[in-house]
Parts: sequence; structure tokens; C-alpha cells
Amino acid sequence: MMDLHCHLDLFEDPRTLIRECEAQGIYVLGVTTTPSAWNGSLALVHGSRRIRLGLGLHPELAAERKHEIPLFEQLLPETAYVGEVGLDGSREHRDHIPDQTYVFEAILDACARESGRILSVHSRGAATQVLDLLAAHPDAGHTILHWFSGAQRALLRAIDMGCWFSVGEPMLRSKRGRQAILRMPRDRVLIETDGPFAKGSDGRTLSPLDAPRALGLLASLWEVDYDEARAVVRSGFRDLVTKSHTDADAGDPHRRK
Repeated sequence: MMDLHCHLDLFEDPRTLIRECEAQGIYVLGVTTTPSAWNGSLALVHGSRRIRLGLGLHPELAAERKHEIPLFEQLLPETAYVGEVGLDGSREHRDHIPDQTYVFEAILDACARESGRILSVHSRGAATQVLDLLAAHPDAGHTILHWFSGAQRALLRAIDMGCWFSVGEPMLRSKRGRQAILRMPRDRVLIETDGPFAKGSDGRTLSPLDAPRALGLLASLWEVDYDEARAVVRSGFRDLVTKSHTDADAGDPHRRK
């Protein structure tokens, strides 16, 4: 089982959660929101065999943290994963799109210089702009579009560009979300929780321990049994890792080979 997008460092008791994920065999990509949070997050997951970290600079923080781009570039060689990064065009953050664009382009340029990364990308309210920037930086790596909510035209473009998609329980329970997921290639659909920000239908904060429930919802949507859905998702992730020329299951779990 996997959770390809959550914020491990922002849970109330991340160390206990990490131990539980290890015990249950859940592979987790913990995304970070600022480069300055990297070292603290790395200390949390030290010694974990199934936890990976993404180096991020969240678009909602781009305006106030754009000065951390040099730190991002300094830390990038330490990881095969980048996230959470991207653009946010929602009402609260659209005024900062110029700063967000500056930051995201700098991140994509840095990834291209480092031979590419696996990127977990935020695109709320800015799907077209995100895809434009990704298309302009083809050597930045391979993209997982996190909780993608763009229009159908943008979705089809993302599919044509070869993007992967991470989907979670809120998306799987919404009509629009289910319609979008059914259009996505099954071999490029991955599971996420976006904990601790996302909540389940019962109002409870989601964590990687809830990833099996999201997979069950995906299996139901695809009209296949749980084991088949798990096999498809696992195969898709392995394909992503292979295409990205990384070895996410061997050696140092954080450092790019």
C-alpha cells in the first residue's frame, strides 16, 4: 500500500505515525512545504525503509519564501522527489501568481539541471498555467499531479503529456472527481491522502493509514476487486520510478542514486 502525497511533518505525532506506517507496510511520500523544513523532516524519517521525502516550496508560501530558492537548489541533490510545488490560482492566492511562477520555474530549472526528479505538483485553479510550465521544462522530470481538479481539456492535455495522478478519498467521493478519475489511464493513477489537510467522509483527519480505504474506493469505481486495483497502482508506481531512473526501494531511502 502507498500514500504518494501527505505532509508527515505536520501531524501532531509524526514519529508514532511513521512507526505505524512501517509496521503496516505503507510506502509514503512525505512532501514538505519549504526548503527550511527539510532537515527537520529528514530527522523524523531517519532509518525508515518505506518513507521517502519530497523537497518542496508550496505555492501558497511562494511569495514569502521565494528567498529560499538557493536553499532548495542546495538541498536538491539529496532527494529523488520534489513536492509540494506548483501554482495555486484560487481566490486567496491568485494575486501572488507572479511570485509563484518565479518559484515554480526556478524549481523546474533546478530539477532539469539535476537530470530530473519525480515531482508532486499542486495545480488548483491554475491547471493550464502549470501544464504550460511543465511543457516548457521537459527535462525537469516526471510529474504526479496531486488532487487534479482542472477542466476536462486540461486533464486530456495532462494525459497526453504523460503525467501521473494521485487521488484520495475526497476526490473519490465527489461526482466530479470520480468522473475525472475514470478518464485517467489506470496505469497512471496513484493513491494519496493529503493528510493532515484532507478529511474523510466522517470528518476525521486522513493519514497514510487511511490509504487502503482510498484504494477500496478506487477499486469500486473501477469495478474490480481490491487486489486487482492494488496491483495496477503498484505497477504504475514502479513504472514511474523506472522511467525516472531512480531506485526508490534500495539503498539510502532519501538520496538520489
